[in-house]
Amino acid sequence: MEYNQIIADIDNGIFKPVYFLHGENTYQIDVIANKLLQSVLEEHERDFNQTIFYGKDSSVDAIVDAAKRYPLMASYQLIVVREAQHLSRTLDHFSSYFEQPVPTTILVFCYKGKKIDKRKAVAKILSKGKFLFDAEPIRDYQLPDWVVKCAKEMGLKIDQKSAVLLAEYAGNDLSGIEQNLEKLKILKPKDNMINVELIQQHIGFSKDFNLFELTDSLASFDIKKASFIAQHFGRNNKNHPVVVVIGHLYGFFTKLMKYHFYANDLSPNQIAGKIGVHPFFIKQYQQASKYYSKGKLANILSELRYYDLASKGVYSTTISDEELLKELVYKVMH
Repeated sequence: MEYNQIIADIDNGIFKPVYFLHGENTYQIDVIANKLLQSVLEEHERDFNQTIFYGKDSSVDAIVDAAKRYPLMASYQLIVVREAQHLSRTLDHFSSYFEQPVPTTILVFCYKGKKIDKRKAVAKILSKGKFLFDAEPIRDYQLPDWVVKCAKEMGLKIDQKSAVLLAEYAGNDLSGIEQNLEKLKILKPKDNMINVELIQQHIGFSKDFNLFELTDSLASFDIKKASFIAQHFGRNNKNHPVVVVIGHLYGFFTKLMKYHFYANDLSPNQIAGKIGVHPFFIKQYQQASKYYSKGKLANILSELRYYDLASKGVYSTTISDEELLKELVYKVMH
């Protein structure tokens, strides 16, 4: 089952007797389950025809017995099993029901954080019935496009740089991104356009600097700006923990090293896929590759490992976060 098709079918009143939603993308699992809860039954039908189970507190027999009941004065009954991952050891006991589900029951399993083993018989039964939905995580480099899509669905417009900034702030928290867009929508921006200034003002970014600007200054070899940002981060370590900054830089320079190996053989979009970044960033990597050779990058990665350990007290250093970051940026750019 594909996510967009599931949503479209629900909107059109087309329901499956079983939805087994499993994987790391808990946001999509929640969206599908909540959409079914809102769509299958009218409000007056829910008292007798809607049941919520929790996997940790429920048995197979109780769920199956409920699923075999028929709806009362409604076309369907809806059963949602939240936290279904707690039933992992007993899933095989649902096999006979999955093979012959009651057509007037819609049984939904929210199996979060992991997937069931597709080699098992119960998984093959679910796959054969087209009841299985793989909730794949959104990769970091896919987040800006997801932000743009989510904004569009809300009637908002957002440019690519703003989408990157919002994705960087929220991280791989799709619910958090959605909530932040809802917050920005309430502000009724001019022409429904979300821009960098609006995000910085209302979402929580520093109005001065963020990690995106640090890597941008390093990529353009702007020594003065990179040093100033490092100093700013060091003085504001509560908002910019040094281990997070170093981790971000390690990711950037690791990808830049990979860029060097693909630059002569692949197109920009192909390189973006290979190194795991959004195509929006490729110009940044093209620019940075002029200043950082493979040999220089090997030294930088070694320095980053050293300073990561130093920031965690491995070398018993008394250097402040501010001095540590300033020293690190100096060594990166010299």
